Amino acid sequence: MKTTNYYNTFIEVADDCPAQIGKVPEQKGKDKTVAQIEYELISTNPYQFTSDDVLFAVFSEKNNISQNDELIEREKFFSKSQACLRASPLGKRYGWGIHFNEEGKLALYAVNSNEYKKLQTDNSIDHVKAMRSKRA
Repeated sequence: MKTTNYYNTFIEVADDCPAQIGKVPEQKGKDKTVAQIEYELISTNPYQFTSDDVLFAVFSEKNNISQNDELIEREKFFSKSQACLRASPLGKRYGWGIHFNEEGKLALYAVNSNEYKKLQTDNSIDHVKAMRSKRA
């Protein structure tokens, strides 16, 4: 099974992120967006889930996977490589950094927060950037 989990890592917002503050993703149309599902899950449950948990929860909600089928569908989902949270709209467009603790559990920090600035300068953890939306 392939994994997208990070440990002791901070995903900083993308260099071309338009948000100067952490913005709550808004619904567009009748269905929740990927950003909305990710934001709601992570912001209300800091350090409760891994990247794999969040990505599968989004997939499950978007594809109406029943609880009875979750185990089998999760195994199928992670049998192939998946894009990690560096590709999340939260860090690319909405101004949210994602911190992973030593257990791989994650939490969100707004780019304009003091906590974000502390994590950004913390040399005891790894740092990566969210993926850019446009080519450099």
